Amino acid sequence: MSDVTRMLNALDPGEKGEEELLPLVYHDLRRLAAAWLARERPGQTLQATALVHEAWLRLTSSAQPSWENRKHFFAAAATAMRRILVENARRKRRLRHGGHLQRVDVAEIELPSPLPDDELLALDEALSRLAASHPVAAQLVQICFFAGLTQAEAAQHLGVSRATAERTWAFARAWLFREVRKELNPPA
Repeated sequence: MSDVTRMLNALDPGEKGEEELLPLVYHDLRRLAAAWLARERPGQTLQATALVHEAWLRLTSSAQPSWENRKHFFAAAATAMRRILVENARRKRRLRHGGHLQRVDVAEIELPSPLPDDELLALDEALSRLAASHPVAAQLVQICFFAGLTQAEAAQHLGVSRATAERTWAFARAWLFREVRKELNPPA
């Protein structure tokens, strides 16, 4: 008979003697918690120590915890840990806690930066000149740059092939870059 089983048998139903039990089972509970957490998805915010402490509180919070032996105690501990992990997963799935959103590293995201006013005005004037000489190119720029459509979507919208849209996009970008640069940096 193990020390844990003896301790469990020695616990009187009305008394609180769990304080002596914790040092005997802590390392085994921690190993059990680490095994449960190893099965979880990466990014789990719950630590093994916190899981052990939460499970311990649940195991000992009942008025009269009655465990028959070591096996029964660890089965109850495993059940408590499973319930904690399920509750944690449900909490994370709630809309107010982010729903199904996932964390993303900010360094991996390209955030659009607004154009300064003078560049936006120069682009508008250059786009007006482009529309006078190449109306399809100007429409493509408006659809892709301002409306945010992809080149494939813009090609479908304009009724041209994707290859034509890509060539027109390359031409329009180069033309606009040259014109905007001329406008922002006039020759002295």
